[in-house]
Amino acid sequence: MRKRWKYGICLLICLLMLLLGGCGAAKTPADEASSSAPAVASAGAAAAQGKIVIKMLDVGQGDAILIRTAEQTVLVDTSDVDERDKLRAQLAQAGVKKIDKVILTHPHADHIGGMDVLLDGSFEIGAIYDNGMPSTSKLYLGYLKKAKAKGIDHHALKAGDVLDFGDGAQFKVLSPQESLVQKGQQKGYKHDPNNESVMGKLTFGKFSMLFTGDAEKEAEATIAAQFGSELKSQVLKSPHHGSKTSSSAAYLRLVQPEVCLISCGAGNDYGHPHKETLKKYQALHAKVYETDKNGTITVTSDGTGYEVKEEKT
Repeated sequence: MRKRWKYGICLLICLLMLLLGGCGAAKTPADEASSSAPAVASAGAAAAQGKIVIKMLDVGQGDAILIRTAEQTVLVDTSDVDERDKLRAQLAQAGVKKIDKVILTHPHADHIGGMDVLLDGSFEIGAIYDNGMPSTSKLYLGYLKKAKAKGIDHHALKAGDVLDFGDGAQFKVLSPQESLVQKGQQKGYKHDPNNESVMGKLTFGKFSMLFTGDAEKEAEATIAAQFGSELKSQVLKSPHHGSKTSSSAAYLRLVQPEVCLISCGAGNDYGHPHKETLKKYQALHAKVYETDKNGTITVTSDGTGYEVKEEKT
C-alpha cells in the first residue's frame, strides 16, 4: 500500500510539472516571428481620423507630392531646379508654412531641385529623409550642407522603416533594401539612382497609395518578390513619370491600381508618359491622371473611400 501511495504521489507531481511546463513551452517559429516584429508595425492598425489630402503638384517634369493630415504636412520630392518658382507658388497656394517631413526619393535634379526653396527660410522644416546612398551630386551635397547648418535632422530610409504621418496615416518603406544600402557604401559600387529610389506604401484606414520615385523594372521585381500582395494599392504614383522602363506587367498585377497618377511636363523631351505604359494601365481599367493635362491632382480620403479631383478637366 505504501509503495502504491508513493507511486501515486510521484505520478501526480509529474502531471503537475507537465501542466506547468506547457504554460512556458518553447516558442514556435511563428511565435518568434511575431515577438520580433518591430513595435511600430503593430501601430498599423491605428484608426484613421479625419481625412488625408494628397496633392500631386503641377511642377513640370519633376515630382513633388504634398501630403496633409490634421497633424502633419509631408512633401515627397521637390521637382526640378528650373521649376522652383512653380513649387513655391504651389506651396503658397496650399497655405504651407511648416513641413514636418521632406522625403527625397533619390538625388536626381528633377526630384531634389527645389530644396533651395524649402531651405531659404520661408518654411519651417522638421526633418529630411532620403535613401542614404552616397552621391556626388552638387545639388545633393549642397542641400545636406544647408540642412546641417540649420540644424535640421537628416535620416536615411530603408525597407521596413515606418513613418508616422499623424491621424493614423503611416508610410511603410519598401525600398531600398538593407543589402542594397550596404552595397552602396562600398568603394567602386556603380550607382543606379532610379533603382535606389525610396519606395513606400501609404495607408490611411482602408485607403492606400504606392509611392515609387523613379524605380524601374529591377527595383519593382525586388519589392514584388519581398512584399507580394502587400503591394496592392488603390492609387499608384506612376514610377519614372510613366516611362516604359517601369510599370512591368507582373508588378502591376500585384499592385492592382484603380487610379494612376503621372507627374510630367507638357511636351517633355522624354516622351513621358510612354504609350506602352498607358496601354498597361488601360488593360487594368485604371483611371489615369497626368499633371501636364490635368494640372495639380488632389486625392482625398476619409479612411474608407476616396475621391480624385483634377485642377484642369
